[in-house]
Amino acid sequence: MARGLKNPKKAKRKNKGSSKGEGSSSSNSEPSMPVKVWQPGVDKIEEGEELQCDPSAYNSLHAFHIGWPCLSFDIVRDSLGLVRTSFPHTMFCVAGTQADKASLNSIGIFKISNISGKNRELVPSTTNGSDMDSDSSDSDEDDVVTDGGSAAPMRKVRHQGCVNRIRAMPQNPHISASWADTGHVQLWDFSSHLNALAESEAGVSQEDPPASNQAPLLKFGGHKDEGYAIDWSPLVPGRLVSGDCKNCIYLWEPTSGTTWNVGTNPFVGHTASVEDLQWSPTEADVFASCSVDGNIAIWDIRLGNSPAASIKAHNADVNVISWNRLASCMLASGSDDGTFSIRDLRLLKDGDSVVAHFEYHKHPITSIEWSPHEASTLAVSSSDNQLTVWDLSLERDEEEEAEFKAKTQEQVNAPTDIPPQLLFVHQGQKDLKELHWHSQIPGMIISTAADGFNILMPSNIETPLPPSNDAQMI
Repeated sequence: MARGLKNPKKAKRKNKGSSKGEGSSSSNSEPSMPVKVWQPGVDKIEEGEELQCDPSAYNSLHAFHIGWPCLSFDIVRDSLGLVRTSFPHTMFCVAGTQADKASLNSIGIFKISNISGKNRELVPSTTNGSDMDSDSSDSDEDDVVTDGGSAAPMRKVRHQGCVNRIRAMPQNPHISASWADTGHVQLWDFSSHLNALAESEAGVSQEDPPASNQAPLLKFGGHKDEGYAIDWSPLVPGRLVSGDCKNCIYLWEPTSGTTWNVGTNPFVGHTASVEDLQWSPTEADVFASCSVDGNIAIWDIRLGNSPAASIKAHNADVNVISWNRLASCMLASGSDDGTFSIRDLRLLKDGDSVVAHFEYHKHPITSIEWSPHEASTLAVSSSDNQLTVWDLSLERDEEEEAEFKAKTQEQVNAPTDIPPQLLFVHQGQKDLKELHWHSQIPGMIISTAADGFNILMPSNIETPLPPSNDAQMI
């Protein structure tokens, strides 16, 4: 179980004009040694060498912090457009801190504006023969900003204890649920803070804002220990599940827009800590859980408080799971041994439901999430300080590789042990903890680590153009 941050340190807020290259994403200084391509998992970093970011690999890359490091955050759904493809971008997030003293913790509600980058044409669902590989007129590499950790403007609410995990309700994004290391789950209404940020002018706040003493909508103390697992239903507004380190899962049912009933009898089926929870994207009464016991369980709340199915998923702790919302039969899981697997739930009755298994990462998987725009693509973060993007539809093409080698001036020795499905590797953050795709900005990923946040958009991720009736304001 890869969880807390070791010796968290508060980042100093600096003004907008500070020198760049001090953040987690990259340095703008010229390298003192000849530049070469570094192959992850193959090359070693020798003494005196350092990795330099290649800005051409990104359509957008930014770094920022909000003070204390954050173990968990969530992107808040907004009304700026369902599918946004043109820079600059704006986004809203909630994040919970990991301060060195319990009394210093807070939930930050923040807005990031003027996210710059290279505008690219989306790949249409059906091509008409035209050349769609060219960039738009705004494709200057100078638009990719690798800034040095500027702070985002935000509002803060005091939170007793470290925030283990935080999630915003998809249907009512001003409502968030937080898991505290004190053993309490709390629900919050951040509508006033989000409204104030939405009306504020773009720019970077220079002051560390004081935290308000807002009371939660509900504070649940029925769990017997702290926990990390929590998830809102994507189908039933307000329905929630929370799981703790004592193997118990509780179901929350909304009774109104601001009140909930929490079940008195927990769902019990795991023999160790429940690490993550995911509701089915298509069945309102079904959710999945994973545990330190190495199992994944599928639950149907109509059938009682025991799992409907249980799978031995990994030989070590199962830290995280993600249910594919575009291909609802696919469930991804990441383990403490660095492996992650993809299962086709339709094959559960046949015994072996694993359709893909990867051993690329050598340290615990800390986060895994399917792309909300491409069914075969998912992103993974690990304690090895790598964030990787995978496309399961890719296969090795030996003819294409031979043709590429023939065209290059130097010999290209592609390592044979790197899976062809590995699409992108992002590095530069220390102690990566969580990542999320932005559901309204195709191809954009936000990640949090001990040294702050990164916003990235890899340049080699192509996203199909959505149907015209989906591209509307919400």
